[in-house]
Amino acid sequence: MREDVTQNVPALHRRAFLKYSGALGAAAAISTSLTACSSGPQSTNDTGGGGTGKSRTLTAVIGYGNDGSWDPTQTASAFSMAANNHIYEGLIDTDPITRAPYPALATAVPKDTSGTSWKFTLRAGATFHDGQPVTADDVVFVFDRILDPKTTTLAQGFFASWLKEARKIDAQNVELVLKFPFPEGVSRLTLAKIMPKHIFSQPGAWDDAIKGKAVGSGPYRQTAHHPKSNTTFAAFAGYNGPRPAAFKTMNWLTIVDAAPRVAKISGSSAGAQIADNIPYANIQQLRSGGMTVAGGAGMNNLFLMFNTRHKPFDDVRVRQALHYAIDTGKMVQLALRGHGKPSSSFLDTGNPTYRRAKTVYDYDPDKAKALLKAAGVSGLKINILAVNVSWIVDCLPTIKASWDAIGVRTTLAPQETTAVFTKMDQKQDYQVVAAASNPNQFGVDADLIMHYNYGPQNLWMGYARWAGNPVAKQLFRDMDQATREPDAAKKKAMIQDYVDIVAEQAVLYPVVHNELMTAWDPKKLTGIRAQPYPGINVLQAKWV
Repeated sequence: MREDVTQNVPALHRRAFLKYSGALGAAAAISTSLTACSSGPQSTNDTGGGGTGKSRTLTAVIGYGNDGSWDPTQTASAFSMAANNHIYEGLIDTDPITRAPYPALATAVPKDTSGTSWKFTLRAGATFHDGQPVTADDVVFVFDRILDPKTTTLAQGFFASWLKEARKIDAQNVELVLKFPFPEGVSRLTLAKIMPKHIFSQPGAWDDAIKGKAVGSGPYRQTAHHPKSNTTFAAFAGYNGPRPAAFKTMNWLTIVDAAPRVAKISGSSAGAQIADNIPYANIQQLRSGGMTVAGGAGMNNLFLMFNTRHKPFDDVRVRQALHYAIDTGKMVQLALRGHGKPSSSFLDTGNPTYRRAKTVYDYDPDKAKALLKAAGVSGLKINILAVNVSWIVDCLPTIKASWDAIGVRTTLAPQETTAVFTKMDQKQDYQVVAAASNPNQFGVDADLIMHYNYGPQNLWMGYARWAGNPVAKQLFRDMDQATREPDAAKKKAMIQDYVDIVAEQAVLYPVVHNELMTAWDPKKLTGIRAQPYPGINVLQAKWV
């Protein structure tokens, strides 16, 4: 178990609630970084160092805060989700890139996923980091929490629509009972990390989990946790699963500010071997220094969200006009330095369910002006309420210039993410929000992604004041019908059709999808693959 943890994390607050809701999406992962310090004191940043050869410590730099929730059933924090993938196991886990399922705590992936009963045998000899055996009681304990309607968790949104219950057969065998056939659910099982009932059923234990307590059955155990500074790990000697630890110890630093993060992995005396969230401006510099820098393209995106109760944004023509007006090609070249694409669907082009939407907002200022004229709108003034994520801030001037060019006087108001969403929670008036999102850290399942952003109880829809709209109500019915469709081809077509409605309505919709960059030292590490979502995964990496 962990040897040290600093318990000075603020109590549960709005951000945790957003993470529970499933509405904030991976924007939470990105925005968590904004509340963290740029780096911790030198004494903690360098803890866990030392060692030689294969026994030396892997030092990683994560560009997001480690002070978000660590409860696997609720977190959307980039740092803690990445760490939890090394600390905990699901019955089934998935490849971090392909998302192909593989048996983790279970001995096999279900061969037939077309029915409503999946049975699993637990891996013989599997133990938690405190030495206690993993049993069916632990599995049922976690799924009961996730499915409990009185307990609001983020994971609930991934399971409650299709999973009825988890049943104990005996100490080593469990059954998942589905409400209807849902083959996609197999890959989602990685989101239900199995936690020790004897620890987390104790009074106050879930609060401890939020603050950083982590005890799993995975290849690495947490050894120290210093919020806003670093988290350390050690190989778990009792692990007998499919992804054994290749590093004796690991030290993950949280360094949110770009300059010190890049400096930490630069030069002959670099203090780390791998870092995520690499700024586009530093790619060539790092490559010239011998680092490998690779990108992962996926659902990471800059989106606009309109307040549909604030006129004239209740008019779909106005929302469309403002999207058509944005010079997305210029944004990709200048702000993203070519590491992105203008959106052509809500889904990114690499998603298996992607189809070019019927409404695509290619740069067309004349069409934008015509739509505003048709809507009877002139002299419009807009204040963009934006999060101050660095790459979002880089994109904002293009939006302003584009809107100014069609006669929409635009001002920019980037600020801390907590400030932006405090305004949302307080139901303060606003016009347009510009923020970042990336639900890929939960999967590439289009049903999951779309329900993550759209739904009658979805917090984002509450922010947009759109859930009660007749078009929205029909959209939500279409989404639920697609979830229940047993035929894979029909389901895919149904999702593509309702994504067309999402595109046409442009209530909450991506402007660009962009790559996330990871850098590592190829002379020291092998087996690294860049992820299209925040964080790192070193379960298949090793020293050269």
